[in-house]
Amino acid sequence: MIKNNYMIADRVVCVDSLYDEVHDYCRDYLTDKEAEYTVITDKSDIDSERQRSANEDRFEGRPVQVYSDSYLEELAVYRKIAEKMPDFDTVLFHGSVVAVDGVGYLYTAKSGTGKSTHTRLWREYFGSRAVMVNDDKPLLRISESGVTAFGTPYNGKHRLGANISVPLKAICILTRAAENSIVPISAAEAYPMLIQQIYRPSDMAKMQKTLTLADMLAEQTALYRLGCNMDISAAVTAYEGMR
Repeated sequence: MIKNNYMIADRVVCVDSLYDEVHDYCRDYLTDKEAEYTVITDKSDIDSERQRSANEDRFEGRPVQVYSDSYLEELAVYRKIAEKMPDFDTVLFHGSVVAVDGVGYLYTAKSGTGKSTHTRLWREYFGSRAVMVNDDKPLLRISESGVTAFGTPYNGKHRLGANISVPLKAICILTRAAENSIVPISAAEAYPMLIQQIYRPSDMAKMQKTLTLADMLAEQTALYRLGCNMDISAAVTAYEGMR
């Protein structure tokens, strides 16, 4: 077993793993601070991730992909972290967070809609003013005073992200359209997508806490729906509509 401590979303976790790949994956988050909790993985966790991945492939009509044990352990580690995070008023959310001038904007959509493409347009348009926080699975800490988005090692296949945190100003549901347009939407309109994209723990008490945090998330952030094409003007439309 291999152990290291990591600071993720302002909390220190000890990762106790079978393989060392997960430690290479998380190396930018290493800390010498004392751990607040420990994540331990074993072969059963890896087998569960393999079965879950195969089930998703079949559901989506894709060929079942074959992954190494070490890769599946990386997924198992983050799942265990996500299971713990509601204790700290924090949730894992499937989306892409980009920050402009230190303020975060989260894009979410069904897989394949173009979240990463859209945030790439932001980086092209804003240049050094724009920073990717997390391109895939950020952690969001939710409180009465607002929402903070955190970069994590788990930032998508292109590894776009940074070990930073930013205040989250808005959540935008992205859809494809021939013309660019953005409109504010209500919490009721956004809620089905929020619940779909938030990580839902297996533990019932933590699940209840997650639902409470989802309600707060909808209250604490501005909510929008963006119809966009792949032109860089989409970034301008989105930013002007949300700032």
